[in-house]
Amino acid sequence: MSAQCEITAKVAAGAPMSVFERWLTLWVFLCIVIGIALGQFLPAPVQALGRMEVAQVNLPVGLLIWVMIIPMLVKVDFGALHEVRQHVRGIGVTLFVNWLVKPFSMAFLGWLFIRNIFAPYLPADQIDSYIAGLILLAAAPCTAMVFVWSRLTNGDPLFTLSQVALNDTIMIFAFAPIVGLLLGISAITVPWATLFTSVVLYIVIPLALAQVWRKSLLSKGQAHFNATMAKLGPWSITALLATLVLLFAFQGRAIIEQPLIIALLAVPILIQVFFNSSLAYWLNRQVGEKHNIACPSALIGASNFFELAVAAAISLFGFESGAALATVVGVLIEVPVMLLVVKVVNESKGWYERTT
Repeated sequence: MSAQCEITAKVAAGAPMSVFERWLTLWVFLCIVIGIALGQFLPAPVQALGRMEVAQVNLPVGLLIWVMIIPMLVKVDFGALHEVRQHVRGIGVTLFVNWLVKPFSMAFLGWLFIRNIFAPYLPADQIDSYIAGLILLAAAPCTAMVFVWSRLTNGDPLFTLSQVALNDTIMIFAFAPIVGLLLGISAITVPWATLFTSVVLYIVIPLALAQVWRKSLLSKGQAHFNATMAKLGPWSITALLATLVLLFAFQGRAIIEQPLIIALLAVPILIQVFFNSSLAYWLNRQVGEKHNIACPSALIGASNFFELAVAAAISLFGFESGAALATVVGVLIEVPVMLLVVKVVNESKGWYERTT
């Protein structure tokens, strides 16, 4: 294990859950209220912001998305990739759930609930868009918050680092093809050019900039790196919340007319979280991995890189789309649901370690 990986792992493992992160659900709810109010009482400025586009990319939102994504990607240490061999079985479970189960099961849940069971209660012209948003959410494995969840379960910090680094590497190449495949299977028109542009804009370029920045910060010492990360944390969440305010300013009328939409969209997301986390947790036990490996493996399979999902949904389908709203519902329920999963894996440690 390299000294740098060890230092970074300890930093990631020990980082406290900030006030912004702990109360994320409350902030998102306030963003809903503020956004809807702005859309209703100040429609002209909101629409002016919506028209600030270049090549179908909204400039204010593009800037906000970079501010929210890049600080999270700076934390990712690709030097941890060589640690993958230390826990091949756990990494295998993570990759299986994240890339072969999660996106496809969400496409099925979207078809089952949104296109069939809940269809009479949803606007017909947004059905495809809602499903697309759910697929985008499921195709983006968690990058930043998984460090927090892992710490709360005493998960192995180096394993957490290695699975995040590996997932991010795979995401560069697999995100667009998987999303395109599942949109096609769901009979949704695939905007390939926009999809690949989104990958470049919101994965490749931010990741490259983040790694250059990371190297520069670390060259000035670990203390300087830690201090900078502490300062950047609130900026990332604030940018996310500002994006949500704008999104709900455009979505306000639809939400006021049909508030049930958010609750209905939450159903497949909740099922997905509990299914994926349970599957990964159980599979790790079956293959003989330790509890502190099973926890972060289960948690990364349950949570999402919702910043990327929101960015891609807006880029592909627009602010006023059902896809954008579906990804925001994922943000809304992320923290309370993941804290419940953390509680379950912590309290089931005795069962997990019991020999049969």
